[in-house]
Amino acid sequence: MAKIHYRPYIPNQTVLFPQRIDEDIAENDPVRMVDALVESLNLESFRKLYKECGRSPYHPKMMLKVILYAYMNNIYSCRKIEKLLHRDIHYIWLAGYEKPDFITINRFRNRVKKEINEVFTQTVLLLSSKGFISLNVEYIDGTKIESRSNKYTFVWRKTVERNRERLMKKIHVLLGQIDDVIVQEKSSESNEEARFTPAMLTEMAGELRHALEQVPEPSTKEAKTELKKKRKQLKELEEHRDKLQEYDNHLDTLQDRNSYSKTDKDATFMRMKEDAMRNGQTKPGYNLQIGTENQFITDFAFFPNPTDTLTMIPFLKSFSDRYDRAAHTVVADSGYGSEENYRFMSENGMEAYVKYNYFHMEQRPRFKPDPFKAENFYYNEEHDYCICPMGQRMQRIGTRHQKTASGYVSENARYRAIRCEGCPLRCRCFKAKGNRTIELNHRLRRYKQKAKELLCSEEGLKHRKQRCIEPEAVFGQIKYNMNYQRFRHFGKDKVFMDFCFFAMAFNIKKMCAKMKEEGINWLIKLFHELTAALFRCWEHINRSNSQNIAA
Repeated sequence: MAKIHYRPYIPNQTVLFPQRIDEDIAENDPVRMVDALVESLNLESFRKLYKECGRSPYHPKMMLKVILYAYMNNIYSCRKIEKLLHRDIHYIWLAGYEKPDFITINRFRNRVKKEINEVFTQTVLLLSSKGFISLNVEYIDGTKIESRSNKYTFVWRKTVERNRERLMKKIHVLLGQIDDVIVQEKSSESNEEARFTPAMLTEMAGELRHALEQVPEPSTKEAKTELKKKRKQLKELEEHRDKLQEYDNHLDTLQDRNSYSKTDKDATFMRMKEDAMRNGQTKPGYNLQIGTENQFITDFAFFPNPTDTLTMIPFLKSFSDRYDRAAHTVVADSGYGSEENYRFMSENGMEAYVKYNYFHMEQRPRFKPDPFKAENFYYNEEHDYCICPMGQRMQRIGTRHQKTASGYVSENARYRAIRCEGCPLRCRCFKAKGNRTIELNHRLRRYKQKAKELLCSEEGLKHRKQRCIEPEAVFGQIKYNMNYQRFRHFGKDKVFMDFCFFAMAFNIKKMCAKMKEEGINWLIKLFHELTAALFRCWEHINRSNSQNIAA
């Protein structure tokens, strides 16, 4: 019988790992991309975050490498990262066998929450230098991501305003019951419609308390009852003051919003697509707006309002501030098609491939425009009048100005028919009494016509097809492939910081995947191209810093 020879097995040997750990890491492993990319970044802005005295801190490049690689592998918990630094050879190699605990990792993320935005800009510029993106086209879309706060911590504007009005009436009634000269003088200065402030009530309560302290101890039963009643009224006045201060604090936190969460005051209650109960229940969250190109995240921002219409202009300004130039082409869906947005893009020289309402319906083969809608009436631009479906001329009677939530004022021209009585088409045209009056926004009509021409052109068809696989695909990868469906921090600044780390990891992961698909020997090519890109990146940062100093 042949003798079996096993390989040597010595689990308690002194040296278990090879002298070079990276020998067990593949040459095309993404961990090498993270290492090379972070080494090429300029992290001079991190130096001011550390003290020159005391214990030596961990190197910021090492911390950044470890966090980015963890985010690339759907690991967002600092405790899990700490465990991997002891177990996983990729993390051990990245960290150089350093072992920061979870508190140190979390403290580093919070420490660089302002500077990490600049690092994200550097990574996007590196992608642009390598030819992955051009930064000339921006595909914009938004999604709502749930906050960490509890869904039952809501504060609603209408409820606060209604309760505040009720409290004001109670205060008026209470001040009318208090039989004190000081209070009566204060309240007589204002009528029933007066609006008291917590400071005014504090002054009244203080003077009333001082007056009650000067009253000698009563001897009769009636006097004691009267004094007890006044003290009770004083206590009630102070309670109303505290409640009024609470309502005012709620309104200050709300600002222009309709709701917010008590545990995360930057989060707004919105309806989410990921509704497990399917009852339309609102949840605290943030409206995340991203700009993509070739499925890379080029820009992102968070907004408290759930609608996308009001987010476009500040988001386009964010892109311009980040890269010192605006995107030449903007592609978005119908949620962004408003007069204000079209005008902003037109004045800034952008090609707006932005849809408007009913654009998809107009593209259907069987679509027939409703002749009784005001926007479908014939309009004579030279003489400024409209023609109704019956052929009657409608003269202009004036202009109505309408102000949007952002403060933009639009002009609507008003036209009225001379005589609608006895018209055979009246039953289909309108149901109100008198002659029909319509409003037309001529500026918006011209913007829509221009947008339609761009969208129906050959270039527009290409952008419309590409938009479906740009931000929508990125959102699918974010929420389902990378399991980033809910924020893990409180406050907008920390949420921004966490997503900034995630966006960098997402772009690096996408770059590795594209290089693998194209069959590029990226490890050799990387070090040649990153060196040249590094100097271009530094020149961009130095130019931005000099401009800020000059400003």
